[in-house]
Amino acid sequence: MSRAGRLFQLMDALRANRRPVTAVALAAQLGVSERTIYRDIQTLAELGAPVEGSAGVGYLLKTGFFLPPLMFGADEVEALVLGARWVRGQGDPALARAATAALAKIATAAPQDLRDHMADTSLWVPINTPQPSFDEFVQPAREAIRNQHKLRISYSDEAGQATERTVWPFALAFFEGRRLLAAWCELRDAQRHFRIDRIRAAATIAERYPTPRHQLIKGWRAEHGIQEDS
Repeated sequence: MSRAGRLFQLMDALRANRRPVTAVALAAQLGVSERTIYRDIQTLAELGAPVEGSAGVGYLLKTGFFLPPLMFGADEVEALVLGARWVRGQGDPALARAATAALAKIATAAPQDLRDHMADTSLWVPINTPQPSFDEFVQPAREAIRNQHKLRISYSDEAGQATERTVWPFALAFFEGRRLLAAWCELRDAQRHFRIDRIRAAATIAERYPTPRHQLIKGWRAEHGIQEDS
């Protein structure tokens, strides 16, 4: 591999991590020596890439820096296409449109051979007819999570008992045929999970909930033993 190609790989490796990553880990990932990583980090810094950190501590690409990838591998293209096709079948029209638009942007930026490969990818996700409740309440839940706003819901439990709740939504899990909202419930004064298909009405309250979302997620992960993403 050329040095330029290795530098792009190093940028991708740094961009994939939200926390400082050591030269040891980078060397193992790229299949080079630690000395090579140190030299390449210095080269990136001289070229203007905002790499923060130091030897023994780790390196991090400064937040907000964007470098469009020049090339996707065949596996990466198939992963992108398959993921977008899965999203389009999840019953949220806004997400479906976003997935289609994202693929179009990627195809436009990619070389011609990769555009053809994206069009010809034979990996498909079965298209299921979504339940109407998915269409109606997934998007409000996503927007409340994004804006860290409270959500007022009418909810029916497994026994069919209806309650009115104000919740602080912080995560939404997409299972095949089911969507699960994780939120802090003011009624129960505790974290709870709500099935989207059991929500009968939902209204966003234009009020940020008092606990930051990242703290709610941290407590939720700890309580349920969920490993944090890199």
